[in-house]
Amino acid sequence: MEVFVDARGKACPEPVIMTKKALDSMESGRVITAVDNEISRDNVVKLARSQNLEFLVEEKNGGFEITIEKGRRENALEHAVDGMKHENTHLMLDKDYVILVSQNTLGNGAVELGKILLKNYLYTLREASHLPSALLFVNSGVFLTTEGSESLEALKELEKSGVEILSCGTCLDYYHLKEKLMVGKVTNMFEIVEKTTGKRTLCL
Repeated sequence: MEVFVDARGKACPEPVIMTKKALDSMESGRVITAVDNEISRDNVVKLARSQNLEFLVEEKNGGFEITIEKGRRENALEHAVDGMKHENTHLMLDKDYVILVSQNTLGNGAVELGKILLKNYLYTLREASHLPSALLFVNSGVFLTTEGSESLEALKELEKSGVEILSCGTCLDYYHLKEKLMVGKVTNMFEIVEKTTGKRTLCL
């Protein structure tokens, strides 16, 4: 089986996610991923190395093609089991793990860069091997769950996987966004404290 993944023009982390999905769809075969920049090339190569898969990188048509071979006998069982675990973790959420999103950017520095990074984080979180039981949005973080957010699709998919999406009601009121909530439910500080107390809480 051979799958061609055209990731040219795609921003990080999409080339890696597209390649991973193609690899996960087969027990054995070959995935050829085309990218148009060195960062995407290096990230796809890292994915291949992380799964102990053979790969070949070629310069072609002004970009790169990474050919990944899957299905070596010594790795077949291992990858099959990993794939089953990956599917199951999306159904069995970690009840002791939540993420608190307190702003609409990730990290300090350029605001536009921070927005791009947070959007990419939420997009990539869908593919994580361990999902949080809840995503809690406070302060300017509520802009991510309301009308106009570029992260709505990713958040809706996480919600379908069983992740609670909860937005602070006081924060929605403050920013006049309560009528524009597009995903999840409204919560309050008591519930936020209950959700985070005694649990592993990742703060963004």
